[in-house]
Amino acid sequence: MKISQYEIRGQWIGLLGGILWGVNTIIIGIILSCSIFKDYIFIAPLISTFLHDAFSSIWMIFHTLLFKRTHQLKQSLKSRDGKVVIIAALLGGPIGMSGFMLSINFIGPSYTAIISAIYPAVGSFLSFLFLKEKVTKKNIIGLSLAIIATISLGLTSQEEPQNLILGLSCALLCVLGWGSESVISAYGMKNDVLPSIALQIRQTVSAIVYGFLIVPIIGGIPLVKLVLQDFTIILFALTALAGTASYLFYYTSINRVGPIKAMGLNISYSAWAVLFGLLLGFEAGVKEFLLALLIITGSILTTNNPKEFFTIISFKRGLKI
Repeated sequence: MKISQYEIRGQWIGLLGGILWGVNTIIIGIILSCSIFKDYIFIAPLISTFLHDAFSSIWMIFHTLLFKRTHQLKQSLKSRDGKVVIIAALLGGPIGMSGFMLSINFIGPSYTAIISAIYPAVGSFLSFLFLKEKVTKKNIIGLSLAIIATISLGLTSQEEPQNLILGLSCALLCVLGWGSESVISAYGMKNDVLPSIALQIRQTVSAIVYGFLIVPIIGGIPLVKLVLQDFTIILFALTALAGTASYLFYYTSINRVGPIKAMGLNISYSAWAVLFGLLLGFEAGVKEFLLALLIITGSILTTNNPKEFFTIISFKRGLKI
């Protein structure tokens, strides 16, 4: 079945979102290894998420002003669809991301990756159930391959969980948050809410909830003050720029090709993180490298027509994000 240039661009945009989130993941890992966090091991991931989303919100403000979309932002916030996006923001940010970060703390990043990799399957089911999005055999095969390869990548770890029950609970919270975020945000963007406006709302809501609720509750204000006075704050601004671009591509892809394909392409971030890690000198064996390639292959197979996906296209027209 022939697909339009609009859809092909949406799929490429989705893959670019996964690539940039891989870059974002690497930089976050480098940041969390900085000495400034050594006495704040438990709360460091949550503080890093707050600072990431706060900077991301600022980057999106620049984007909104640059493209003169402040009026659209105000209109969206007043609309029913805008309120739907706010719900998606709460599920994906404070709930999903907090679950992800806490799970890393309790059971380690590899086991967290294993469980969180299930979120596209949950999102696909919800999308089929509530948005009536069509699912082809090729979509299912590609998504399953990407998920299984991601889980296998996590199984290569030798980490020992600190608290298995809490870690599993937090990881499942992440799965539900991220899976439902994609579907609910797709519903919110189906009419007049642009992906960039939806992302502006998402990151701002997340930063506000973290800043006024989560950070004070976990006693993270002293650490925030330390980071603001340290060179690490520059790294947060840079990784937030990569993360913002990634999310902007992800939301645009959701809007163009639907949550199922967008999530299938986005999950490739774990593979890109491995490949970028190799370029930076991090160790990875042949098995990890091959699994990374399988994840990318599975992600591309979630598109309806992989052959047309690789068609040389122009991004000069129709790129409304």
